[in-house]
Amino acid sequence: MLLPAWSNVAKPVIGMLHLAPLPGSPLYGGSTAAIREAVLRDASLLADGGVHGLMIENFGDTPFFPGRVPAHVVSHLTAIAAEVRRALPQLPLGINVLRNDGLSALAVAHAVGASYIRVNVLCGARVADQGLLQGIAHELLRLRSELRAGDIKIFADVDVKHSVPLAERPIADEVEDMLHRGMADALIVSGAGTGKPTDPEKVKRVKSAAKEAPVFLGSGVTPQTLSALLPYADGFIVGTYFKKDGVSTNAVDPRRVRELIKTLG
Repeated sequence: MLLPAWSNVAKPVIGMLHLAPLPGSPLYGGSTAAIREAVLRDASLLADGGVHGLMIENFGDTPFFPGRVPAHVVSHLTAIAAEVRRALPQLPLGINVLRNDGLSALAVAHAVGASYIRVNVLCGARVADQGLLQGIAHELLRLRSELRAGDIKIFADVDVKHSVPLAERPIADEVEDMLHRGMADALIVSGAGTGKPTDPEKVKRVKSAAKEAPVFLGSGVTPQTLSALLPYADGFIVGTYFKKDGVSTNAVDPRRVRELIKTLG
């Protein structure tokens, strides 16, 4: 499997830690302690429910910067991620810095001992609400080499949600570029937006093109959708379903975590 910690796990489930708005964001609530406590509580519930990994992202920082985020965002992410690592050292941790700051994600991961990062646009170009998002593979892979951080894996989105391609191309070509020219370690396939279902046929096409490379599902995973996705997915990143009432900004609902993990068997 992609990580040693998952060597005995057939289909790893990564639970999302959605950060409330950080300082400097328009919706920041005024208390970093409250943000930290909420994340640690969610992380503990996810771990108790049986997830195999965690991923933290600055989910509440809308509207997102299209590329590099300010230094204070990186600082707060690092501090919170370090607390999660101290609380749950047994679970691999991932970092995602929205919207497409993979360089900061790698820096945070390197500082706190995280195992992987997510990059929304590793190769090519996409049009999103932030404008034009451009691939960062050329910078990211050089930074990973400079830091001697090859053990930090890169999870790259294919046809990433909340965006459209600048120019249409066969998805198999995008997969090939992502893996061989962009040097992604794993791929993520999602629906059109956060929590929205992922088309099983799309996952099938990506997995067929990816061959041995791991393919994770990035949105719309529920006990009801699992049966159609299981044959093609190597793992699952779950956020919205694990939240109370299936609302992404709510706290984790431990009953929902246990239900999905039980469905996977």
